[in-house]
Amino acid sequence: MVHKVDLSDGGTCRFVLDTNVLLYDPNALFVFKEHEVIIPITVIEEIDRFKKDLNETGRNARTVSRKLDELREQGSLSEGVELPDGGSIRVVLSGGSDDLPHGFGPRSNDNLILGTAHGLSAEDPRVILVTRDTNMRLKGDALGLHTEDYKHAHLEIDESYSGVTEAMVPGRLIDDLYARGWVPNPDPKRWHPHQFLVMTAEDAPGQSAMARYHPDQDRLAKVGKYREGCWGIFARNKEQLFALELLLDERISLVTLDGMAGTGKTLLAIAAGLLKVCDENRYRRLVVSRPIFPLGRDVGFLPGDINEKLNPWMKPIFDNLELLVNAGDDRERNSRNPSYQALLDQEIIQVEPLTYIRGRSLPKQFLIIDEAQNLTPHEVKTVITRAGEGTKVILTGDPYQIDNPYVDATSNGLTYVVERFKNSPLAGHVTLRKGERSELARSAAELL
Repeated sequence: MVHKVDLSDGGTCRFVLDTNVLLYDPNALFVFKEHEVIIPITVIEEIDRFKKDLNETGRNARTVSRKLDELREQGSLSEGVELPDGGSIRVVLSGGSDDLPHGFGPRSNDNLILGTAHGLSAEDPRVILVTRDTNMRLKGDALGLHTEDYKHAHLEIDESYSGVTEAMVPGRLIDDLYARGWVPNPDPKRWHPHQFLVMTAEDAPGQSAMARYHPDQDRLAKVGKYREGCWGIFARNKEQLFALELLLDERISLVTLDGMAGTGKTLLAIAAGLLKVCDENRYRRLVVSRPIFPLGRDVGFLPGDINEKLNPWMKPIFDNLELLVNAGDDRERNSRNPSYQALLDQEIIQVEPLTYIRGRSLPKQFLIIDEAQNLTPHEVKTVITRAGEGTKVILTGDPYQIDNPYVDATSNGLTYVVERFKNSPLAGHVTLRKGERSELARSAAELL
């Protein structure tokens, strides 16, 4: 029977942390307030194995080691060290996996951590195993342990917030909007900054309008049609129209676009960037980047120089650039050099992996981060803090197409930014719902 931990009497718990919790968030050492945090020695061994990696996981492993060493200077970790919020932290020797019931397989680090939590729970029913590994939670449950996901990694997501809402308003308000281009906000403090409204008249059901809430003026402004297009790209649905509205507004510093495959997120962002950089000279250059995560089994090391190695990863971006720059010219498409090569040579456009963005400062750039759902909240913070004066940052991605094993639909960097910035006047968000790549692509996204 699983131990149900009862905290109604105000007691404290003992949280046993799995390695994946610390590799995801090194600050997990300090978020359990007045409770005791227990780190099995096996977790320390695994952290040591990851600390040499040159990726975010390696950096997190080194951060955990450094924080634990700082705590060690305050006292013995084997006896317990007090934490700032009143709790404590302790490193314990792992229990033997031989004590686990038959069926748990050979000796492994997971089983050693389970054995530690199992042994501690025999002494204290308030032991809770915290792990981001689903199978680990299932095995802990089979042992009768109280197991939990690392809830600090998950936001309470407002599923209804897509940057767009519907509203019933008086018909005269819509008449005024068309006549003047804007109307005072009829419902103070109801809308998020830069949220879009699809308005329908209460007294005339066939009368409608689309508007955006401007927080600085506390009013609703009519959404433009952009009939001239954007580098040959025209909005095919209202969400794409709303996305262009945000992308082309230089007063908005951060734009997030999410949606299923084929909805035009990346294409619209690059088209807007080319317009602002090449035609209007509003920004110094267009920088397009994406994290490097393979779909399926990796093919291993790639030959060639840095550009040749990165070409397969950046190919989706080059495909969009080719579509925009060629503008249907088959002669250019069949030439040896791509038509956008001149823009790359002049560094008007930079296409690069996200790996090298740490430490950079990017003033007055139009910065697009594609596939942002594969970033952790810490990584996306690193990216956005690179933005210098006058830089516009666009994050695009699909929270339900994640290749990073350390994040999910509610803990990835894109979802994190959408939720944290939805009340900021610096940011705007739109969820694109309708696939426009092709009828087949749209059907595959919906049916498969």
